[in-house]
Amino acid sequence: MEKWQRKILFISWLTYASFYLVRVNMSVAIPGITNEFDISKTNIGWTLTALFFAYAVGQFINGQIGDKFKARKVVTIGLLASAILNIAFGFVGNSLVLMLVIWGLNGYFQSMGWAPIVKTVSCWFSSEKRGRASGILGTSYIIGSALALVLAGFVAGQWGWRWVFFIPGIIAAISALHWLLRIKNSCEDVGFEPVEKIGDDENSQIKKYAGVKDSIVTIIKDKRVWFASFSLFGLNIVRYGFLGWAPTYFFEVQHAPISSAAYKALIFPLAGAIGALSTGWFLDKISRNKQTYIISSMLLLLAIAGFFFRQIPAENWSLSLVVLGIIGFLTFGPHMAIVTFLPMSLGSKERASSVAGFIDGWGYVGAALTGVGTGFLIDNFGWNYAFYFWISGAVIAAVLVMFLQNSSRKTKKEQQHV
Repeated sequence: MEKWQRKILFISWLTYASFYLVRVNMSVAIPGITNEFDISKTNIGWTLTALFFAYAVGQFINGQIGDKFKARKVVTIGLLASAILNIAFGFVGNSLVLMLVIWGLNGYFQSMGWAPIVKTVSCWFSSEKRGRASGILGTSYIIGSALALVLAGFVAGQWGWRWVFFIPGIIAAISALHWLLRIKNSCEDVGFEPVEKIGDDENSQIKKYAGVKDSIVTIIKDKRVWFASFSLFGLNIVRYGFLGWAPTYFFEVQHAPISSAAYKALIFPLAGAIGALSTGWFLDKISRNKQTYIISSMLLLLAIAGFFFRQIPAENWSLSLVVLGIIGFLTFGPHMAIVTFLPMSLGSKERASSVAGFIDGWGYVGAALTGVGTGFLIDNFGWNYAFYFWISGAVIAAVLVMFLQNSSRKTKKEQQHV
């Protein structure tokens, strides 16, 4: 069983990391696109927003699909379509509309990845092991972001921005086929007993998946899911502020070449991977009533670090890298907990995909605001206001996580009186 668990977690990790090769590459291509076509940051921000908005809509839809249908097929379709759309984007001319359409469609197919993969992992790991499994899986999109920046930065420096879409697209297509051939949806598929018994003492409130309508009603009535959703809404403002615009910031403010700017931005996801692993390990070690306090504290520290980052002089790039690493650590630790650990806990293996899709969907509404919002603020008011925007997202997330803690306590008391 443990051998299969490691295998499934590795395949899930590798596959979801591949999704980021054909998503984060846009951040490295932005300077080349804006220079070649003389497009404003506000307009290129709309392209980012198109992906995030379509991703958010897709998460609400595909989270349900991930519970109703098998993750093996859903994830394959999503990653393969995303790969094809990236290759198509490399051929785009000076047409903002075409950019919006292709990158928006990419966002929708990207949304077929996370929720079904979370469900797959929840079907292979019991509740006692989900913290560490969540931490490991959570590094997939973080390391995937880092690999995307390395690959895109190298390719852009060698062959120009169009190849930033061609090469990752080919790699993602290969990864999609790998997932299709090797993944198993649940431990029952290979003859093992279910890791989570429906109706046992620990999960007596869990009902077997009874269809889309039942799942939607159950999720909407759960206050904890709503608080987690809007916490991610705020956190994604910070996350995609730095992830989407850090290379441009280094390029424009610190006057680094685009390849160097991409490499400097690497510290954000790399430190984030350490944050995710550390947080996942720590969540398994502490009592449940203390978990949200840790997350909320990290988010408040994130807001402080974001404010300090902007105060660093442009020429002091070494200090800016250190602080950006701290920001990455404090961003991805809570992010992993909200998008991986909480959906498995709140939705169980029967509704993990639906809950993950719902939470992540609202998170990407925040990311959508970040795309065009950041571009607009930079164009009209300067970088300071973009940072204030990102910092506000961290504060919102911290406050809502505290509400999540209070709501969880009330829910436990209500269940004890039933």
